Amino acid sequence: MSEPTISISIKMLDSELPVPSYAHPSDAGADLHARTSLVLEPGQRALVPTGIALALPHGYVGLVHPRSGLATKHGITIVNAPGTVDAGYRGEIMVTLLNTDRDQAFEITRGDRIAQLVIQKVEQAAFVQVDSLEDSARGTGGFGSTGGFSAN
Repeated sequence: MSEPTISISIKMLDSELPVPSYAHPSDAGADLHARTSLVLEPGQRALVPTGIALALPHGYVGLVHPRSGLATKHGITIVNAPGTVDAGYRGEIMVTLLNTDRDQAFEITRGDRIAQLVIQKVEQAAFVQVDSLEDSARGTGGFGSTGGFSAN
């Protein structure tokens, strides 16, 4: 297993749940678990508690991503993916799950892995107001300007 590069203080709000961990040594995301059981009906979303609170150091962010297996097999995703956990936030990490399947409900059992947490360094920008921006190769081309999207 690779050595951790940063220590994160974690408060377990539910001692029966596992501490977030990485399934494989090179994984970017640590598994987050459901604190409660529930059923997500087709098209339904729910705010699911994870039973943990963190103290991220200044200059870091926690990004909550969907689990690819849940998305592929069951259509379960995160509404605001990735969710942002700011360094100053000390409350319980919550995940807004959405069932995108049109026909099948999805049952979440307490302790299930529901999302993954990626810790990243962040930069804060100084926004400088200007009258014009320098030109670039892309210019003002937006959605579909590189040929990868068609509205038709």
